[in-house]
Amino acid sequence: RGFSSQSEGEARVSRVLREKFPRASSIRVVDISGGCGAMYEIHIESEDFREKRTVQQHQMVNQALSEEIKSMHGLRIFTSTPKP
Repeated sequence: RGFSSQSEGEARVSRVLREKFPRASSIRVVDISGGCGAMYEIHIESEDFREKRTVQQHQMVNQALSEEIKSMHGLRIFTSTPKP
């Protein structure tokens, strides 16, 4: 799927993540609930995650999306740091 075919929910979550993680080199949000916005899969690559444990990285994402999460049933988070 191309960027232009993002659902409204995907675009909203992407926007929030871009605001909260301006150093992110890659952000990908996929609605895995069939388009109803109940569950998302998020992939973020950012320098912000360097030197942090996976659980801390995921907490950062959860905190960034605290408002959006209220209306979701589930969230899959994948975080990474850019390769040197």
